[in-house]
Amino acid sequence: MQRALSRLSNETFDVLIIGGGATGCFTARDASMRGLKVALIEMRDFASATSAHNSKLAHGGLRYLRNLEISLVRESLRERLGLMRMAPHLVRPLPFLLPLYRAGIAERGKLKAGLTLYDILSYDRNRLEDPAQHLPGHRWIVSKDALAREPVLAADGFEGAFEYYDAQMYSPERIALENLVDADANGAAIANYAVAEKLFERDGKVEGCAVRDGMTGARFDIRAKTVLVAAGPWADLFLEQATGGRSAHRLIRSKGIHLMVPAFAKSALTIEAGSGHLFALPWRGHTLLATTDTEFTGDPATVAVTENDIDAFLATFRKYLPAAALPRESVEYFYAGLRPLVSDGVPKGRGDSYNVSRRAELVDHGTEGLMDGLFSALGGKYTTSRDLAQKITDALVRKLDRKAPPCATAKVPLPGGRFERFDGMLRGYQKTWPGLSAMRHLAHMLGARLPQALKGARIADLMPLNQSGDTQAQIAFALKEEMALTLEDVLMRRTGLGQFGKPAREVLEKTANQMAAHLGWNDSKRTDEIASLERLYRAQA
Repeated sequence: MQRALSRLSNETFDVLIIGGGATGCFTARDASMRGLKVALIEMRDFASATSAHNSKLAHGGLRYLRNLEISLVRESLRERLGLMRMAPHLVRPLPFLLPLYRAGIAERGKLKAGLTLYDILSYDRNRLEDPAQHLPGHRWIVSKDALAREPVLAADGFEGAFEYYDAQMYSPERIALENLVDADANGAAIANYAVAEKLFERDGKVEGCAVRDGMTGARFDIRAKTVLVAAGPWADLFLEQATGGRSAHRLIRSKGIHLMVPAFAKSALTIEAGSGHLFALPWRGHTLLATTDTEFTGDPATVAVTENDIDAFLATFRKYLPAAALPRESVEYFYAGLRPLVSDGVPKGRGDSYNVSRRAELVDHGTEGLMDGLFSALGGKYTTSRDLAQKITDALVRKLDRKAPPCATAKVPLPGGRFERFDGMLRGYQKTWPGLSAMRHLAHMLGARLPQALKGARIADLMPLNQSGDTQAQIAFALKEEMALTLEDVLMRRTGLGQFGKPAREVLEKTANQMAAHLGWNDSKRTDEIASLERLYRAQA
């Protein structure tokens, strides 16, 4: 998969997708599989904003039951199963413990009723052929057994814990990427670092978009019969800038921060914290603390974690999970993301966006007097991106008056997910490449594509570069086949080399040198690429 700039500037497409996050990537796959001629551009790298900076969960949304959003919960649970089917190497079951402290019989009964409904709504959760992908129903664990399993739950008034199951994404970024790999194989023209600037129209109908190449500054036009804006937290802002008018659909941008600390629990922990929840999530040998939920009114490109954010979040965790301790120096890495939420008339500036619905909305702007053929996808969550993409593609097919086959994305695995059972695939790899300490990690990251990635690799290229388990063989594959153009692309999205704190200087130098040799960087460019990473590991004052 390479940047298709020549095709983008010379061909006419059925649909131009603006935005390479989860929604755009899933839609590119669906539309191209159904025979539409698809173009997709992303102003930065694929899945580099909201789709990366999340809690890495594929979940039904247990808390949405409090708002009686039963249809959203059922949709989310169905799509959780779909993700586990599509990407079994990247989406796996995750047990949660929900501890109770001086809750009393009534509260315990209410939670049990909610978890029972959650189980009922996920009635199809064990329909996958691989038993390792099955999710048990909830159960109550008495305090003694719960503490033996997770001592960090110890606190006055501890009564025990409910156990329930959801699923976790090993790498949200790579799920999005594999959708594009499949879209590319089905004829889509794709480019990252391609900035959409202005939509153009004729006789009230959208005809495409003026684009700037973010790597060279060159400008070109993309012609398309329809345009989908799938720009996440930038969607309403882009529509205003690109059309010259105020968007009728406004988003609330909710800031969520996450902190990574040394592992202190084997199960995920759901901690009731006043009117909200905290999560402590085991992830690849560490614990991910999640998450805040406050309205953000600035430029989405400027969202960041501040020292005050870190101090306040740690203080909240120490209050509700005191045995974890969690001093400031325990924080290994942090990140902030923005959730684009459909406002539904919620007053702007209310501060707390926790209870705003996570539903998605597809807008056909032609029905509102804007350009005919212009659509935008607003809101939603990662777990339900495939379903939203299906609805979008259905609408595009109708608008184009095309005959197309039905959606197959829920049943056809992603390229890396085309195997029978993960453990069986892993054993086969271990026989082919014996003695590789990071083989399980490599199997998760690449799945069935691993033999392609390791073809011709030297033994030295298969040695882990740091604790992430990632290798130079993956970097070479990312450069050749996965459109990696910057050092950040490689460290933060094609691999996890930079996701556990700032890599050692030796790792940065080795990776930058490998990329420089492939991409033709000079010493100045190589130095600039390394320096550009500093902002990822420095909290704002």
